[in-house]
Amino acid sequence: MISSAEAKSAFRLSDESPSVRQRFGNKSIGQACLLARRLVERGVPFVTVNNQGWDTHNDLVTRLKDGFTGAKIGVGLVPSLDLALSALVQDLDDRSMLDETLIVVMGEFGRTPKLNTASGRDHWPRVFSAVLAGGGVRGGQIIGSSDSVGESPKDRPVTPSDLSATIYKLFGIDPKLELHTSDGRPVRVAPREAEVISEVIG
Repeated sequence: MISSAEAKSAFRLSDESPSVRQRFGNKSIGQACLLARRLVERGVPFVTVNNQGWDTHNDLVTRLKDGFTGAKIGVGLVPSLDLALSALVQDLDDRSMLDETLIVVMGEFGRTPKLNTASGRDHWPRVFSAVLAGGGVRGGQIIGSSDSVGESPKDRPVTPSDLSATIYKLFGIDPKLELHTSDGRPVRVAPREAEVISEVIG
């Protein structure tokens, strides 16, 4: 399958027009999101796009916003992701593929509410964000909030287990489903305490 002509053709980003490639952005995240669309278009059911560099323990403004010292237009992690993600959503919608393609953007934890001495932020598991689009998601919402300093959940906290249960539900899999290993040990699809985020389901 990997060596098939169709698989190889998915990786030829040069087949896309310069205007499309530019819309996704020239940074690796933009071209990776374009490749993701090309893979989904060819029937690949799960695609992971890694966007490295978010471990911002230092030089927060340069790494997240500017991209490099003296930048006149921000090309850091945040503007590059904004460009790539908006292009991906628009591209899938233009091709009538968004309703059947779930996009999930997330990391594994948040960042400390206060800057450290290196002008960065350290690991903080109590508050972080995720973005969902397409795939049956009811869009245009912000669910939950943090307190005024981004330290702790304030309204409608959602756990990682809730998020995983919601993703399973969007896939048409019952999050309460229990599978069994070959020796009979029960394994739940989502943790017992997980609740589907009802506001997300369209």
